[in-house]
Amino acid sequence: MRLDMRTRRVITKEVARRYRKAGKKGKRVILDEFTATTGYNRSYAARILRKEASARQRGKSTRGRPKIIRKADGRGRKPKYGNEVKKALTKIWAILDCPCGKRLVANLTEIVNVLKKFREIELGNGVREKLSSISSATADRLLRDSREKMKLKSRSKTRPGSLLKHQVPVRTFAQWDDLKPGFLEIDLVGHDGGNTRGDFCQSLDAVDVATGWSEIRAVKNKAQRWVFAAIQDIRESLPFPLLGLDSDNGAEFINAHLIRYCQQERITFTRSRAYRKNDNCYVEQKNYTAVRRNVGYMRHDTEEELLILNQLYSILHLYLNFFQPQMKLIQKERYGSKVKKKYDKPQTPYQRVLASPLVNEKVKRELKSRYAKLNPAELKRRILGLQARLYEEVILKKGKSEFEEEQEAEDLEYIFQ
Repeated sequence: MRLDMRTRRVITKEVARRYRKAGKKGKRVILDEFTATTGYNRSYAARILRKEASARQRGKSTRGRPKIIRKADGRGRKPKYGNEVKKALTKIWAILDCPCGKRLVANLTEIVNVLKKFREIELGNGVREKLSSISSATADRLLRDSREKMKLKSRSKTRPGSLLKHQVPVRTFAQWDDLKPGFLEIDLVGHDGGNTRGDFCQSLDAVDVATGWSEIRAVKNKAQRWVFAAIQDIRESLPFPLLGLDSDNGAEFINAHLIRYCQQERITFTRSRAYRKNDNCYVEQKNYTAVRRNVGYMRHDTEEELLILNQLYSILHLYLNFFQPQMKLIQKERYGSKVKKKYDKPQTPYQRVLASPLVNEKVKRELKSRYAKLNPAELKRRILGLQARLYEEVILKKGKSEFEEEQEAEDLEYIFQ
């Protein structure tokens, strides 16, 4: 006799009660009876009984209807990390610009001490101890609700400078094996807002491969004179000598002036392959995490906006290099269709510079003195203030009504973290 679905549900609900409380041998007997009665496959029968039993234990039926169950026997484990821990962790996570759990936990104890030093956060002893022992997986789980609306689109406006390509050797990602600080990848990020007519600001992004140290400068446009001046300014700001530059094939980099400068200053100058972004993977990643996440996709083409952008980058430089841990890929192995990647311990660029034996000890002392005076929460507030000013400049430039109409028409999303 074949049972209908309603009868099977009733039987499943009744059997699940006994199945949850039974031991291993008892469950085997119950499962035999259940499969014989319902005609279910044994593995499927065990699965739906476990599902029904766990749903009843959580206080819900399998059909999704909530059910109140009073636990008179006091069973069930209380959560180790309660609302106080979650609230403190969320605040620290927001101050550090929403890193992943591994990057957050790696530097959590030190950041808590820094924030307490500047009286930015108050924690009880219990909360502080729990934060010091929390795992990256638990941190990600507690912060799951706060991770939303962070996807942005990207655009590329690079124009090739082909006439002098033969003078600049090609470097691929696989060939790059420099552990010495001073070899930088550079790239431009355009702020055209979807309209490429006329001149608009560009952000020159430079990243040191060995330490992850990053420098950003805003320039008026892609003209070689402005890009070259920004490269010189970045060179003076680095805590180590500039030894090499690697760029894409844009004419703003592949030009006689920069090639001659690098030859005179004994700076290695290489370029990536055309249409191979992974050759410049370090700076391409920073184009999003450092520039797009903090500036967005609006059009910036005025002197006032250029000034605000450089003010923002001067603060962002401290925030990224001193308080943003990074993980570096140290090994990659392929097993058939799967790739296994191994990363090193998350460290900030500042920590990597201090750990490098190739950096001058005087420079390290200066960096330590500078770090002791920095408050990450205050830096974050200043960044948010400059982002708001930049946003206001766009609205004032276009007019509020025109700006709102354009947003609705083009469905643009501007995100400031």
